[in-house]
Amino acid sequence: MRSLDLVITDLARELFMTALMLAGPMLIAGLLVGLAVSLFQALTSIQEQTMSLVPKMLVIGVIGIMLLAPGLGLLTEYAHRIFERLNTFGLS
Repeated sequence: MRSLDLVITDLARELFMTALMLAGPMLIAGLLVGLAVSLFQALTSIQEQTMSLVPKMLVIGVIGIMLLAPGLGLLTEYAHRIFERLNTFGLS
């Protein structure tokens, strides 16, 4: 049986990877849209705050809706793996 420290390290790594896979696409899309809007604002000298906020909100919302089903599947698989490992901590 592996030591408890290694099990906890593996669980933490899985947690961070799952969080990265869930949030990564939305963060990258927000970054790209923000860069595009900032470039457009710099080129046209338009400094309107809502012009940078609204496109990012729309894109992140659309991507969040598109990735809702795969994200829930990913969270379900992660929860199953965690519940299977509960006996490691003496909780089963």
